[in-house]
Amino acid sequence: MNKSDLVDQIADKTDLSKRQANDAVDAFTESVVETLENDSEDKVTIPGFGSFRASHRSARKGRNPQTGEPMTIPAQTVPRFKAGKNFKERLKNS
Repeated sequence: MNKSDLVDQIADKTDLSKRQANDAVDAFTESVVETLENDSEDKVTIPGFGSFRASHRSARKGRNPQTGEPMTIPAQTVPRFKAGKNFKERLKNS
């Protein structure tokens, strides 16, 4: 499923037009990104679905796959998602 499929499905399940559904999806994703971008200690939790959070990944050593030379991979903040209990149960039982 891609974004346009998601927008179509939301529009079908609600009384929203496709444009309104697209705006809602955009607002949701932008809100999650802004929240995690502004405060890496904060998380966005949607009960029954899951939670989004930012996680710090320390610098580490790696190898260039083309040359095999050792290199340092810089520290970075990455997004994480943890599925909620209801989400896990529905997938497990399907």
